[in-house]
Amino acid sequence: MTPLTETVLFVFSLVAPGYLAGLTGYLKPASGEGLSEFAVNVAMPLLLFQTMVKSDFHGVTPWSLWGAYFAAVAITWAVGHLVTTRVFGRDARAGIVGGVSSAYSNIVLLGAPFILGIFGASGFEVMSLLVSVHLPIMMMASIVLFEMFGRGSGETVHPLRVVKSFLRRLFINPLIIGILAGLAWRLTGAPLPDLVERLVDTLADTAGPVALFAMGLSLRRLGISGNIRPALALSGLKLFLMPALVLAFVWLLGLPPLTAKVAVVVAAMPSGINSYLIAVQFNTGQALASNQMTLATASAVLTTSFWLTVVVHIFG
Repeated sequence: MTPLTETVLFVFSLVAPGYLAGLTGYLKPASGEGLSEFAVNVAMPLLLFQTMVKSDFHGVTPWSLWGAYFAAVAITWAVGHLVTTRVFGRDARAGIVGGVSSAYSNIVLLGAPFILGIFGASGFEVMSLLVSVHLPIMMMASIVLFEMFGRGSGETVHPLRVVKSFLRRLFINPLIIGILAGLAWRLTGAPLPDLVERLVDTLADTAGPVALFAMGLSLRRLGISGNIRPALALSGLKLFLMPALVLAFVWLLGLPPLTAKVAVVVAAMPSGINSYLIAVQFNTGQALASNQMTLATASAVLTTSFWLTVVVHIFG
């Protein structure tokens, strides 16, 4: 077994105990929700804060990185929407769920510990640049589409309502708060006090394993309940089309090797819980979103190894 394969299996193996704990009833479903809240609301924001304070971003080209990644997001989202509506005959609201499931990477609970395990702190620095805009952009797109399709055909889109909803959700989000707080402290040029640094480092170090364990519990809670064919089709888009598009764009734009590798691997991550939460908000496609996330996560054990091999071969 190569070191790369062993690392991939190790990261995904941290998901398995959570799934087994839920499957056997060893932990209650509420435990998964609590662990996820801790990972997303406490540990991961502190990890992002730590990264913003300590990292050296020299050599990273954020505009090219963002352009390559989100061009692939837009194309994959559109294809996922069309597959859901035209191929499987679902309505426009379900099409939104299909689109977001095809393009929304699990960049926090799975992507962050995965990138740390494969590429280390330097890779996480690159990924943090994606995290800083990934959530706002995907959130804005979801809110706009919700306004267009989620409130009935007779209602019009109100731009002010869209902006207010977006800003409210953005600035109360712990991940964004962690990023902004880290950037603000960085601008002061002052070192963190020893006690604060020790506390931040200790809690931030728990982000990866806790997030992965919590994800395993969530997969057990959501389960699979029909919609297998569309879920498989959307999983194929997420795990193959999106990383392929990102690979093409980062190669055409000539991004640095580490930046290019991180972008492709993040794109190859399976769909995150946010696609299911959007389906719940629309009150449509919940089973489709949960099935797609479960199937894509299970398949990603193999597909991420494939994409890692590809990017290492191309970019070194």
